[in-house]
Amino acid sequence: MNGGPVLARRFFVCEGIMAKEGQAEEARSRSSEIDALKSAAALAIRSGKPSIAVQNLRRVVALDNQDASAWLNLAASLRAVSEPAAAIDAVNSAIALNPRHFLALLLKGSLEEQQGERHKAARTYGAALTQLPPDDRMDEPTRRAVIKARSVHHAYTTELQSFVLQEVGLGDPSANSEARKVSLFVDAILGKRRIFRQQPTAFEFPGLPAIEFYERSEFAWLSTLEAATPVFQRELAKVMAHDEGFEPYVAYPDGAPLDQWQDLNRSRRWTAFHFYHYGRRYPANCGRCPETVALLAQLPQPQVAGRMPAAMFSVLRANTRIPPHTGVANVRLVVHLPLVVPPGCGFRVGNETREWKVGEAWVFDDTIEHEAWNDSDEDRVVLIFDIWNPRLSASERSMIAEVMSAMDRFNEVSLSPESQL
Repeated sequence: MNGGPVLARRFFVCEGIMAKEGQAEEARSRSSEIDALKSAAALAIRSGKPSIAVQNLRRVVALDNQDASAWLNLAASLRAVSEPAAAIDAVNSAIALNPRHFLALLLKGSLEEQQGERHKAARTYGAALTQLPPDDRMDEPTRRAVIKARSVHHAYTTELQSFVLQEVGLGDPSANSEARKVSLFVDAILGKRRIFRQQPTAFEFPGLPAIEFYERSEFAWLSTLEAATPVFQRELAKVMAHDEGFEPYVAYPDGAPLDQWQDLNRSRRWTAFHFYHYGRRYPANCGRCPETVALLAQLPQPQVAGRMPAAMFSVLRANTRIPPHTGVANVRLVVHLPLVVPPGCGFRVGNETREWKVGEAWVFDDTIEHEAWNDSDEDRVVLIFDIWNPRLSASERSMIAEVMSAMDRFNEVSLSPESQL
């Protein structure tokens, strides 16, 4: 009595299997057709017959409109047969499937430029350049296209920058700090300036701004410091004459991860004559440079046992570079006063590169990536010391010092230079 329903179920199961097999066969057939069409299109392109490539690729995207590469090849072929509007439609289909498709963006920029839409092309080129692959992964025609893209994009951003600054009546960006900040703001919008963040290796106090080089006007004592340059130079000359008391600035112990400090670890290519190092006073060195120490005592150096202050003559030997790195804490800033500077020396903090000039000090945030170099054949010497960040109130400074000290007491940490780099 149950034979009828059982047979019926078996029939429907078999029918379902046959339907699936039919669909699979249809998919295989479509795939084979697509492969054949792509091969024919590739042959047509190599043979200089773009119109035939267009015919084949249009059939490909009709069969599979989710193939970004097919849309891109169709766009290139349409451009070759002088159908720029259709080419842009095709490349837009590729970009819709993959908005970060480097070659599609590059081709779209070229098509827009060909259409006379220079500003639009420049913006598209800009998007393409953000997806730039390594140079060794590009063929020669692509490299040439990238050079063109950079040129068009650079010209556009330069013109736009000039227009905007003129429209807002900014004038000379170096005239005052407000004008300089607005100019940097525009640079950042246009992608002409990389955004660097504070990256302290240990302590980050909230709310402190990421300023590469601080304005001189925030430090009334800078001119007094600079006026004492001959004093520092005189005491420096005495200690350098005997070359005693200088020690490698980078001094990691065995087994420590060296990273970018591999070449300078325990090296005398970068040495320091310390007056204070992580809060520890060097009595012998201080005794040899009493006037330098007396002048430093008048400055707002942070006082945290085992942590701060720091003050030293920093000697960078000939043909030596200090790799990009960041400092320990944003609660302090670092002051440089150049004392001996041969040609070929430089210093970068974030986006800004400066040349040291003897007797001209600057203040910077060392938690922003920075690096230094001495490409000369002589030593470069700078007086370096830290100060409290001026944006901290007296009570904040006191509490910061208490927090750091409490943490060290809890951990019973014996701080050393290598733990602070």
